[in-house]
Amino acid sequence: MSRIAPVVSSNVSPKVATTLNQVKASLGMVPNLFATLAHSSVALDGFLSLSKALSHGRLSARQREILSLTVAQENECRYCLAAHTALAKSAGVSEAEALKARTADSEDPFERALASFAKSIVRQRGHVSDKDIERARKAGIDDGLMMEVVANVVVNTFTNYANELADTEIDFPVVEVKL
Repeated sequence: MSRIAPVVSSNVSPKVATTLNQVKASLGMVPNLFATLAHSSVALDGFLSLSKALSHGRLSARQREILSLTVAQENECRYCLAAHTALAKSAGVSEAEALKARTADSEDPFERALASFAKSIVRQRGHVSDKDIERARKAGIDDGLMMEVVANVVVNTFTNYANELADTEIDFPVVEVKL
């Protein structure tokens, strides 16, 4: 049972109802994460705004899903691991690649560097070392891309924390946190 239950659409403001209807039109459902964030229209709108902005960045949907899986694993977020394992498939990430992404690994050296950098940001709470920065740059991650990676870490950490705080009921196929 969730500690913070998802909102019931009949009990929300017209603005939140419109937002949730847009989510449903886009995703085919209103995931419990969105309905839980909807307790605060500011939290929901902030999440959606940052997510939308990041979708227009330099990272591909595939790369963003790889980062989402890496961050969710580091933060041990059950909900986000389940959601992003499912969403990663539609971004072209195989099941085997999703498992690798959770450990910041990939057959692709650039994707591995992105995931490894994101993992360092999470583990070190942003206090990455000069060596981490140097490694990222050598892998082709320039300063602008570093800022985009940290923005992806932030949006994923937000949902990881929100889901763990709320104990959001998982509405995607469940995956084990422990690898």
